[in-house]
Amino acid sequence: MTVDSMPIAANREIELPVAPVWQVRVGTPLSRAAAIAGVAIVLVLLLLPAIASRNLIQDLIFVFTMLALAQLWNVLSGWGGLVSVGQQAFVGLGAYALFATVSLAGIDPMLATPLAGLFAAAIAAVIGPLLFRLEGPYFAIGSWVAAEALRLICAQFKSLGGGTGMSLSPSDLSHMIGLKSVQALFGLRPAAGRDVLIYWIALLLTVVVTVGIYTFVRSQMGLALAASRDNAPAARSVGVRTDRIRYWLWIAVAFATGMVGAVIYQQKARISPDAAFSVTDWTAYVIFIVVIGGVRTIEGPIVGVLLLWALMSNLGQYGSLYLLLLGAFAILVMLLMPNGLWGTVAHRWNLQLFPTRRRLLRSDPTTSERNSAIDR
Repeated sequence: MTVDSMPIAANREIELPVAPVWQVRVGTPLSRAAAIAGVAIVLVLLLLPAIASRNLIQDLIFVFTMLALAQLWNVLSGWGGLVSVGQQAFVGLGAYALFATVSLAGIDPMLATPLAGLFAAAIAAVIGPLLFRLEGPYFAIGSWVAAEALRLICAQFKSLGGGTGMSLSPSDLSHMIGLKSVQALFGLRPAAGRDVLIYWIALLLTVVVTVGIYTFVRSQMGLALAASRDNAPAARSVGVRTDRIRYWLWIAVAFATGMVGAVIYQQKARISPDAAFSVTDWTAYVIFIVVIGGVRTIEGPIVGVLLLWALMSNLGQYGSLYLLLLGAFAILVMLLMPNGLWGTVAHRWNLQLFPTRRRLLRSDPTTSERNSAIDR
């Protein structure tokens, strides 16, 4: 190399190889559009009592509460691997706690709702270590047995109606926080105004539960929970405290389920042990919703609860035959679509309104990135 050529070589740009950029992404453009649409739908539902009939409001209370129960069972069993058939225990505990605090302690039903959730969570914290000694189907049966035991215990309290149950008096419900404002706003009678108020509470609770679960499963704790479900020994070997994660999930689900139970029985205003701890109403239907819609998805329970509402509205008149048709439909879906209705559609067309899976994407660095890499 000559001396004259050295300045030319020094001024020439040197192209260095730059490694591709890898990014972990969860959201998609479709999910961002779905989030905007979801906010709009919630706003419409908030304003719906201004034009909707009382029957529709009562139906939507059922839809919202069942959706919340389904999402809670889904995160516990689908993401957590704790398949429970005893979730009716927390519905019943929340309902009885509501009746006890309202009728015996004179607490406003609105304030009694979170107290009902705390009571259910406290009982879950006590029975959790006993149930967690069991695994798989033994845990499922154990949770059902625990629910039956709690039903028998609640039936012994004569002050709460014993085995026949009791009702909340109109005077207990006439002083609910916000009831007078709702009556004045829509010009409704106390009973109809109470339905609107409970409708808003159920909607708020469902939105909070859904968004909370979606945020949780996308977090590091959600990833640790999934690892605990798939392979607990391997998860523990890398520092994941599997027992603690599942235990706190169990308590959190019990707290939210107890609140949902309180909201349900605010609207019913009548309770009995058999109804509050019904495995058909609060567990079988919930499992139907999740399995039909799609386990381990946020969208699946939404699809499932709308389908259940449609089937109940059109087939409920057939009595016991209606249950047989529900069972036959569930078996057919499980045979033809093992991932559920939404799970099958999402897999075939790659639709994810609430994406929870992490994707590792490769993107080539831009020219400015190459230059900055050279400078460094």
